[in-house]
Amino acid sequence: MSLYASQAPSPLAERMRPKALGEFMGQEELLGEGKPFRRMLESGKIHSMILWGPPGVGKTTLARLMASLADVQFVSLSAVTSGLKEVRELMAEARELRAKAGRRTLLFIDEIHRFNKVQQDAFLPHVESGDIVLVGATTENPSFEVVSPLLSRCKVYVLKPLSREDIRAIVRRALSSDEFLRSRGAPLSEDGEEFLLTYANGDARTALNLLEASTETLPEGEAQISVERLREAAQSKMMLYDKAGEEHFNLISAFHKSLRNSDPDAALYWLARMLEGGEDPLYIVRRMVCVAAEDIGLADPRALTVALDAKEAVDFIGMPEGHLALSEATVYLALAPKSNSAYVAYGEAASDVRTKECGSVPLHLRNPVTGLMKGIGYGKDYRYAHDEPEGVAPMECLPENLRGREYYRPTERGLESRLRERLAEIKKIQRKGKPDGK
Repeated sequence: MSLYASQAPSPLAERMRPKALGEFMGQEELLGEGKPFRRMLESGKIHSMILWGPPGVGKTTLARLMASLADVQFVSLSAVTSGLKEVRELMAEARELRAKAGRRTLLFIDEIHRFNKVQQDAFLPHVESGDIVLVGATTENPSFEVVSPLLSRCKVYVLKPLSREDIRAIVRRALSSDEFLRSRGAPLSEDGEEFLLTYANGDARTALNLLEASTETLPEGEAQISVERLREAAQSKMMLYDKAGEEHFNLISAFHKSLRNSDPDAALYWLARMLEGGEDPLYIVRRMVCVAAEDIGLADPRALTVALDAKEAVDFIGMPEGHLALSEATVYLALAPKSNSAYVAYGEAASDVRTKECGSVPLHLRNPVTGLMKGIGYGKDYRYAHDEPEGVAPMECLPENLRGREYYRPTERGLESRLRERLAEIKKIQRKGKPDGK
C-alpha cells in the first residue's frame, strides 16, 4: 500500500472541510458578523433554502454546518445519481424520525437542478409539513431550473467565487495542518502558489485537489512544489472539466464538430466525457438542437424533432436514465445527412438587412384594410397562390432593390435533394408566368 493510500483515505478537500463557522472562508456578505444568514445559523432556527453559486465555494460545507449548529440529522443526496425511489425512501425515514424522536432532518440535495419536475415536486409536502429542511445546491439559475412551487418555499442565497486571498488562506492552512501534506514536507514555491490560485479560479476544491495531486507525485528529495510539478499534476491526475472554464467549451466544441462530421463514436465519447464530468444534460441537448438546425437542416428535418424529443425525455425521466435518450439522439444526429443551406441562407438575408437599403414592401403584398389604402394601390395585382393552376403565382415578393436575390441554395443530400427539385420547378413556373419570361 502506498504512503498516500495509508495516510490519505479521503480527498484533501474533504479532510479540510471546515468543522466550525469560524473556519469558513469567504461569503462575507452572508457570514459577516451581524449578517442575517449568520444570525440564522447561530440561532439554530434554520429554514429551507437554495444555495446558488459556482463549484467549490462552500455550499455543501454550509449545509453541514447548518445541520450541526441546529442539531438536526444531516442527509445528502446527489441529483446526478439519485432517483424518485431514493427521494421517497428518505422522506419516509425523515417523517418517522420526527414522529418518534422529535428530530428534524436537513436534506441536502447537490445539483438540485438535475432533478426533473416530478422529482422536485416530491419534496413539497415534506417541506410544508416540516419533516425536512431542504437545502438545495445549484450552479444554475434557480429561476429557470427549480420548479416555482418549490422555489416559493425556499429562500435563495447567492454564493460568490472565493477571492484569491481566500484560496491562499485555505491552501496555506492545508499545508500547515494536514497530516499527509506535512509528512511530505514540501512547501509551495512562490510562483507555484500564484499558479495554483490562478488555476483554481475561485474554486477551493480545485485548488486542494491540484495541491494533493502534485504532492502525491512529488519525487523523493524534491524540495518544493513548483509550477512545473503543478502543471504536470493538472494534466495527469485531474479530470479537466470545469463548467465555467475552458475545458467546458473545448468538450462541447468537440461534441458539436463530431456530430457535424458524422462520427457517432467520437460524438458518444465526448457526450460521455461531459456527462461523467457533471455537465448539465440540458446544456448538451441545447447544443444538439443547434446542430439539428445548423448542420443537418433540411437534409433531414426530423433531426430537429429528435433533438427536442431528447430534451423532453431528459426533463421527464431525469438523470441518470436520461443519458439513454441523449445517446440515442447523438447517434441519430451523427448519422443524419448534413446541410447548412438554411443556416447560410439566413446569414445572407440578415447581412442584406444590415448592409443594404431596406426596400419598401411591394404594394401588391400589402393588405388593403381601408378604402384609402386600396385607392393608393395596396393589394393591386396580388395573385392568390391557391387559385393558380400549379399553386404558384408568378409574382415578385422581394423589395424592388433586391429583385432576383437568391439566398437558399439547397444541397443534393438527404431530403434536400427533393427540395432542390421542387425549388427548380417553382422557379420554372414563376418564370413562365412573367411577361418577359425571366
